[in-house]
Amino acid sequence: MELRHLKTFIIVAESGGFTRAGEQLGYTQSTITNHIRSLEEEIGNPLFDRLGKKVILTDVGEHMLSYAHKILELSNEALESSQMNGKFSGTIRIGANESLMIYRLPAVLYEFKRKYPQVHIILQPSESQELHNELKSGKFDFALFTHPEQLGTDIVTHSLVQEKIVLIAPPKHPLTKKVNISPADLEGEMLLLTEPGSYRDLLERRIKEDGINCSHIHFWSIEAIKQTVMCGLGISYLPFITVKEEIEQGKLSVLPWMYSEDFVTTELAYHKSKWLTPTMKKLIKMIEKHAEKWKEFA
Repeated sequence: MELRHLKTFIIVAESGGFTRAGEQLGYTQSTITNHIRSLEEEIGNPLFDRLGKKVILTDVGEHMLSYAHKILELSNEALESSQMNGKFSGTIRIGANESLMIYRLPAVLYEFKRKYPQVHIILQPSESQELHNELKSGKFDFALFTHPEQLGTDIVTHSLVQEKIVLIAPPKHPLTKKVNISPADLEGEMLLLTEPGSYRDLLERRIKEDGINCSHIHFWSIEAIKQTVMCGLGISYLPFITVKEEIEQGKLSVLPWMYSEDFVTTELAYHKSKWLTPTMKKLIKMIEKHAEKWKEFA
């Protein structure tokens, strides 16, 4: 039973088709077919039911999938262990949303690289809505994210810190004169929002509950949102850590939002089938250590 055949089997099962699996692995469809056929011949049972271009795991396939994950994880563990020779090395792929990449992770990565310079770290942006699939597919070893809702039961999460969210406006905005702001006060305002998911969901939920209509502009950059708010185009809803400096400098004002107790939780997540190398465990412990400091200023 070849490891590459097991990897192909896992990707086909997770992607739901031979064509998609081929695209992910860089194989032709005939190669994918041969890998699956070889596995089925060894096992003596079909792993998939073919329904046109879509494939669905058989009962045998479902049973085999859990073992395939374990076999590949053990193989990776053995390889990493034999290569380490007492040193921490290897590659760690981390996904994170923009606010955490900029305001939480730099100090962690600085300390980690000083202690373990041979470890190669790949840090990539990730949208909250895509995170589950990215962890399941193995794109990331683990991820940091802020989200008010839980991921699937196949994802292991560690809560790190509760992030305060604030409604912000330019200092001379009329709403800064109000003592308490409700969703009704936002009627007709221009909202400058981040990508769907995370703290944006909290604000939109509050507004929809009251049937309020607001115009909005969708940004992919928190820095762009801050600059645009400072220019006077509209208001926004962002983690306090991302606007703390501008608030202290008087460039932005925090509005007295009636739901000021709303928060999102920064969490560390990985797939339950993921084998964590000793190097990954070191980084996770370091993140958790830094999270204790984050709580002091959250």
